[in-house]
Amino acid sequence: MKDKTPPSQPIEVTVISGEGLLINRKPPTKNTVSVTVKTGPFLSCSTGVDPDGRSFPSWNERIVIDLPEQARFITVEARSGTGLIGSAAIPLTDFCGGCLPDGYLSFVSYRLRDATGEKNGILNLSIRVKGGGQSSGCAASFSKPSMGVPGAEAKPCAGVVTGIPVSYPY
Repeated sequence: MKDKTPPSQPIEVTVISGEGLLINRKPPTKNTVSVTVKTGPFLSCSTGVDPDGRSFPSWNERIVIDLPEQARFITVEARSGTGLIGSAAIPLTDFCGGCLPDGYLSFVSYRLRDATGEKNGILNLSIRVKGGGQSSGCAASFSKPSMGVPGAEAKPCAGVVTGIPVSYPY
């Protein structure tokens, strides 16, 4: 009997630190903030809690988790106890594919949004696709990023739109 699980490859996410994490506009209490990394609906792994970081926790904790072939992003969530502080969806194109070689270590920082969509802190991470010296499926699926929005005649999911940062006065 064949195994029907979709192919996947491991990624290594190091949760480095957080900045400005708040609960109801107040710093979380000690020993409560952890981070969960999700690569699919049933694939997740969490860090331990930072013993004294409060709103500026530091974990420096490595998580190795499978990345399903059909995944297009990973999700990181900062939690305090059972409550969500904030989350961010990280597109795979930010750390694999295109010009990045297999095994490249990417350092990324993401703004978290709380349940109402308000800004609520930043998570600092490093991410590496553990390709094992082979061409990773991640790099193969995102080998040709395109600029702009695909036209009506383009197939859905035919390419990846690359964003260009623009400053915005708040």
